[in-house]
Amino acid sequence: MSKIGSMNSQQLKPILIGAIFSALMAGCMVGPDYVKPTSPVAPAYKELDSSQSGDGWKLAEPNEAGMDTQWWRVYHDPVLDELMTNIAINNQNVIAAEAQYRQATALLTQARAGLFPTLTGNAGGTRGTASNNGNTSSSVVQSSNANIGASWIPDIWGQVRRNVEAGGANAQASAAQIAAITLSTQATLAQTYFALRIADMQTQMYDFTIDAYQKSLTISQNQYDAGIVTQLDVAQAQTLLESTKALAIDLKLTRAQLEHALAVLVGQTPSSFSLPAQVNAIDPQTGLVVSPVTKLVASLPDVPIGIPSQLLERRPDIASAERQMAAANAKIGVATAAFFPTLTISAAGGFQGVELPNLISMPLRYWSWGPALAQPLFDGGLRVGALRQADAAYDQNVATYRQTVLSAFQNVEDNLVALRLLQSESKAQASAVKYAQAAVRISLNQYKSGIVNYLNVSTAQATELSNERTLMSLLNRQISAHVGLITSLGGGWDASLLANK
Repeated sequence: MSKIGSMNSQQLKPILIGAIFSALMAGCMVGPDYVKPTSPVAPAYKELDSSQSGDGWKLAEPNEAGMDTQWWRVYHDPVLDELMTNIAINNQNVIAAEAQYRQATALLTQARAGLFPTLTGNAGGTRGTASNNGNTSSSVVQSSNANIGASWIPDIWGQVRRNVEAGGANAQASAAQIAAITLSTQATLAQTYFALRIADMQTQMYDFTIDAYQKSLTISQNQYDAGIVTQLDVAQAQTLLESTKALAIDLKLTRAQLEHALAVLVGQTPSSFSLPAQVNAIDPQTGLVVSPVTKLVASLPDVPIGIPSQLLERRPDIASAERQMAAANAKIGVATAAFFPTLTISAAGGFQGVELPNLISMPLRYWSWGPALAQPLFDGGLRVGALRQADAAYDQNVATYRQTVLSAFQNVEDNLVALRLLQSESKAQASAVKYAQAAVRISLNQYKSGIVNYLNVSTAQATELSNERTLMSLLNRQISAHVGLITSLGGGWDASLLANK
């Protein structure tokens, strides 16, 4: 409803009462206020008790490595440091997450706009002909107008504020998601990089092994030429040599694919990216490859574990799930507010006349203003369905949040137990390699002396190679578990880094 022209005090009373009522009700917000649901949190990590069982596994103090956002620097590898700097700039998944965050902040700006009045302005003019009471002649008719209008829907029931609340929580969730994707990409890059360096070690191990097998084949061939052994020995030596060459070729495929994966992670095409092989030393006594990775694994920096409840603040994926839960809770309020009437206050004023030059004059002015109340009487269950959907969406987000927390605890426990047991397994495997190498030396000397046939030698050599490959694999698993532990603890990220929206 609206009033046009002048209004007396009696006519103004309903409008003033409505304005006062809306101002009083502006502090009301329907729907549940957000309370963070509980989640399953253990008082301590299971593996902390196991670490005290005499396995020689030391826990880090809070001021030790792994609590910085640039956590990869604990490995002191300049090549890895340089690769990491490219993730935030060139990795397309991270760029996509950042764009999603900007979308979320833009939606928040749109939601906040609902708190303010809308102001519009327009001007126009028409010119045409009109007949004069059926006569053949007609007259020219023209009109012009210019006006400004304003409308405002007071947020009586908190629908707009709940939308702003949801938008702010979604923006924070998006910001946490950037951190989660970045952290996951950093972990993948570090694990891929170290796997490539292990492949470089294996390549040199194969080169050393192939050289040794070539010498064994020469010995077998010489003894065959001398009539000491049969051609079976030569065939066995040749088989072992060629199968090892095949393994070396397959390793080249693995390394190439790891290099391609690194290229994509840093935002480059595989054809434009190259990482030179790392040249490592060979221990002349053990025949094992000695590289920076072996030294690193031998003295992996300790990681501060903390208590399980701290994980809720240190993992960006948990923070993102919690903020999405808060946004879903606010949406319940939005759906609830739809059941209440909507008050619209509008006003307009301007000038309207025939002649454009004299349009802006007091006699041609007009204005109108007044409130309007609207309430849907029947919608076929539309609002009920929307409220039920909002309730179900919130329950889904609660379940997702709790599952994210459970998965986070699993990640930490998995990597804790992996580090503890892989350390013991590597020691046992290193001893196995040592004894396998001794068996090769003994069997080769016995073969040269004619005590055994070449089957004993080839069996010992194959066992040695298998144990050396297993030891290399354990090195890779240890460094991967260490990276996994740091990142599963949040990699130095904290929920306090989220901006208040």
